[in-house]
Amino acid sequence: MKWIFGDFMSKNTLYDKVWSAHTVGILPTGQTQIFVGRHLMHEVTSPQAFEMLRDRKLSSPNPKLATAVADHVVPTIDRSRPFKDSQAEIMTAELEKNVKEFNLNYFALNSDKQGVCHVTFPEQGIIWPGQLAVCGDSHTCTYGAFGALAFGIGTTQVSHVLATQTMAMEKLKVRRINITGKIGKGVTAKDVALHIIRTLKVNGGVGYAYEFGGEVVDAMSMDERMTLCNLAVEGGARSGYVNPDNTTFNYLKGKPSAPKKDFDRAVNYWASVASASDAEYDDVVEINVSKLEPIITWGVNPEQGITVSEKVPALDSFSGKAKEEALDAFNYMGITGNQSLIGTKVDVVFIGSCTNGRLSDLMQAAEIIKGKKVKVRTLVVAGSAEVKMGAEKLGFDKIFKDAGCEWRLPGCSMCLAMNPDKLIGNQRSASTSNRNFKGRQGSPTGRTHLVSPYTAAATAVEGMFADPRKYL
Repeated sequence: MKWIFGDFMSKNTLYDKVWSAHTVGILPTGQTQIFVGRHLMHEVTSPQAFEMLRDRKLSSPNPKLATAVADHVVPTIDRSRPFKDSQAEIMTAELEKNVKEFNLNYFALNSDKQGVCHVTFPEQGIIWPGQLAVCGDSHTCTYGAFGALAFGIGTTQVSHVLATQTMAMEKLKVRRINITGKIGKGVTAKDVALHIIRTLKVNGGVGYAYEFGGEVVDAMSMDERMTLCNLAVEGGARSGYVNPDNTTFNYLKGKPSAPKKDFDRAVNYWASVASASDAEYDDVVEINVSKLEPIITWGVNPEQGITVSEKVPALDSFSGKAKEEALDAFNYMGITGNQSLIGTKVDVVFIGSCTNGRLSDLMQAAEIIKGKKVKVRTLVVAGSAEVKMGAEKLGFDKIFKDAGCEWRLPGCSMCLAMNPDKLIGNQRSASTSNRNFKGRQGSPTGRTHLVSPYTAAATAVEGMFADPRKYL
């Protein structure tokens, strides 16, 4: 890894251009009031925001700039109403009531557009380069893959955006991350993202937006770029983005909510928001991934990860607070220093989420699982109705079901377990999701290891952590 520091504030980057285009003014607090071009919502963080509007007798001035979907709490087996989980039913019914009252776009639960917000909104063509988009969800940074500035916001900010189409925010610094080299067999965008986090640390991006670039990113598909940007927040960055290019434009062409007859005009504008050749950054990092191998996290944050050929770091390799955190992770996860994770038994494999629930992710898992039987409980959850239909058209559902996997309806599922899909007791999970803190997957003592779809599939087949490359 190489660091290149500058003593200047960023100039002529995509971040600067989009920020400037959306600036309304400077508030007395010193924060910038910015216009929000796209407001996305789900059932968990929006109910209180709507109540705030009702209390103040306010309406939404631009309801067509907002779109909502239910994803976090919805069950992935039985969708009959009312849901068996009364809390899930209340939250979903509340969202349905609110979108109707405030005249907002809504991807209904049983429609062909429903899904995890960060999967279905992009595939419907709602996110464009140059937008400033927000959602009451930390992984909103996913949309940066399109060359948008995308921020996760809290419930109070959700109400502000609903009422004014603006919000207050301080401008971030911009870090350019050049990812160079050539990705090896079995290494995915998920592995690259986890490697960036373990290199720059979970707090390394605090105060920054990450601009991902370099030859590796240039060659990535939109699905891969979304995975990369999805995990920017796990490295402490408020947002992450990729400059728009032909890959972006080709993805958007023909999407339901993308521009149609004026598409070429839109492309000209979209291309103009990319960082200029003379753009200046607050700092620049170069990370070569030519020797990178598939990664498995061993601890309770995404920084604590190793490749399949490495061993968990010895406790005495840490010092100070990091040593305390490592010891805590060892005790919680039931592992020790100098231990290889390969061969460690797991209880559950989860393939899905806004990180790895897209069609290409399921394709990777199916490539390994095809013709085999899984040895542990394996949930495969499409990220959206469209992904599910696409997977079934290609026969992936049959591959998974024949192998003994559970083929589920779209939803957040076991990523955060605000639904019936949960770990039990101290079960150990190999998960393609984005967070591995204590209790994340529903059990206070459940243990989560973050992996790619390839590694998850190989692990499901063997019932223990496995190197996916031997199956490719």
